[in-house]
Amino acid sequence: MKLAVYPGSFDPVTNGHLDILKRASRHFDKVIVAILRNPEKKAFFSVEERVGMLTAATKSMRNVLVDSFDGLLVHYAKKKGAAAIIRGLRAVSDFDVEFQMALFNRRMAENIETFFMMTDYKYAYLSSSLAKQIARLGGDVRGLVPPIVERYLKKKKGRKSL
Repeated sequence: MKLAVYPGSFDPVTNGHLDILKRASRHFDKVIVAILRNPEKKAFFSVEERVGMLTAATKSMRNVLVDSFDGLLVHYAKKKGAAAIIRGLRAVSDFDVEFQMALFNRRMAENIETFFMMTDYKYAYLSSSLAKQIARLGGDVRGLVPPIVERYLKKKKGRKSL
């Protein structure tokens, strides 16, 4: 079985993330969406909230699992038996950072390949940060994030924590 890991903070998951995930899930038997637990980074949503949102957003994708991890991605990928790491790209600037990480990952686990996937042109401008900013300023995020994320963003805005 070919297993891939699609890592990220997903704070929150956007439709651009889901685009990459749907397409990757057609090429691998199983894809694990792996949410990084990074104590150095102040996340907007808790890991538990992000797991919940991603689980709801991917419920129709039979070969997709949602999990979280801490530590090095390659250690997690090895532990899970992954053959591949999926990375989404929006612009050339993404590639610079992702290329460097892919080379380090290959150095630590040469049998795990990194697959770069370009996002659909509809989401090339989209980021989690932008979706949060639009919501914070009262803008409409429909079409940018899954409906479950819209609800979470509205709930946060209502608590003035957005």
